Amino acid sequence: MAATFYFDLDKMRWFALRIGVIGTGYVGLVYGAVMADFGHYVTCMDKDEQKIGQLKLGNSTIYEPGLPPILQYGLSTGNLYFTTSLEECVKYSDMIVIAIGTPTGPDGNADVSDVMTVAEEIGTFMLDNKLVVCKSTVPIGTSRKMLEIIEQQLQARNVGYQIEVACNPEFLRQGKAVEDCLSPSRVIIGTETQHAREVLQDIYRMYDQEKIPFLYTGYETAELIKYASNSFLAVKISFVNELAWLSETAGANIQDVVMGMGLDARISPTFLEAGAGYGGSCFPKDTRALVETGAKYNAQLHIVEAAIAANETQKTRMVQKIIDTLSSHHDLSCLTIGVLGLSFKPETDDIRSAPSYDIIKGLLDQGLTVKVYCPEGMRQAKLTWTEINERIFYCDSEAECADQADALVLITEWGQFRNLEWTKILATMHNNYLFDLRNMFTRENSVTELFHYYAVGVGV
Repeated sequence: MAATFYFDLDKMRWFALRIGVIGTGYVGLVYGAVMADFGHYVTCMDKDEQKIGQLKLGNSTIYEPGLPPILQYGLSTGNLYFTTSLEECVKYSDMIVIAIGTPTGPDGNADVSDVMTVAEEIGTFMLDNKLVVCKSTVPIGTSRKMLEIIEQQLQARNVGYQIEVACNPEFLRQGKAVEDCLSPSRVIIGTETQHAREVLQDIYRMYDQEKIPFLYTGYETAELIKYASNSFLAVKISFVNELAWLSETAGANIQDVVMGMGLDARISPTFLEAGAGYGGSCFPKDTRALVETGAKYNAQLHIVEAAIAANETQKTRMVQKIIDTLSSHHDLSCLTIGVLGLSFKPETDDIRSAPSYDIIKGLLDQGLTVKVYCPEGMRQAKLTWTEINERIFYCDSEAECADQADALVLITEWGQFRNLEWTKILATMHNNYLFDLRNMFTRENSVTELFHYYAVGVGV
């Protein structure tokens, strides 16, 4: 179905566009709030009635620095509206943005069934011409399939509305999502019509296009760019974690190794911090989905496969490091471990695929008692860690977590942990072990000299 010019671009430059955002997770909620802040009229839709009820009151349902004031401002101006009705969102929007999750399916592929259901419903409810923009992370071929599904619905209804689809992947970093949405590292627009390209280019006119790169591609290229970016970063993390293991056993210092590597501009020191392994909503599922996509096209991605395996090994290695150290001097069944940090990274409450889960479960399975504290991650942990929750003691502070503990295990590098009064923390502990799985304190003698201190990739 050939697309026609159905938005008046000249008017768009003077008047706000009506944008419907389907999904109010980390991507959809931040994108919708920022677009409303830029002056567009945004309707955010989610089927979760409780979530929408909170958002209508101006209460953010995720922890994301900088989001609450933008959210509340959008509501106060009337530019931002929330609904549980997908039909309402579709009917009263010029551009519809899909920002719903694509979790890992049983076969390792990204599950795009919800995306396809939404595409079908868009075709069912639309009453005029639409541009559909997919910001969800989707495998190669998804945008083209979405277009096909919507066109089939329109044909079944015997209506001649014009539909265009664009793939506009997000590159938001959780904890810095508002900042990244206000000033992205790049803008990727995958589409096959000049009109869709011009509409999106005009919507993003608030960005300084002399400083922010814009890349216009086809559907498949835009879809692959997202997966390739996340998988490459995962490869860097797994690579440095394997080097950390070698450094630790051979007597080298991984932090100095990384510093030496990073001085080479071709390498860059970013994402070369040794730790407990990667987690979150993107890297684990996107690496697996990319491997499955490669298999579909008979292109085995050995490096990505190795990164996935190395990441699983790293989490197991962290547990074994703790167990081996403590069991050489103590009866494990008598020991209590205090875990600091549950979220997969600081400045987010997201615990999806966080290394903390595997490490805590590994410690529990060895008979240790585990207490935990995280500034933002505990609410989600209590809701989702059903298999191990009855065996965990949730604490209200770092001090409570450390009280009568034999060892502390720092898994997430929250900034507030750096400012703890460590002498007071130590005074309440039963033993003085500190396993710093993020290397926060390797260069701070005032902390390391208080404990039997163990870092990652640094010899004892």
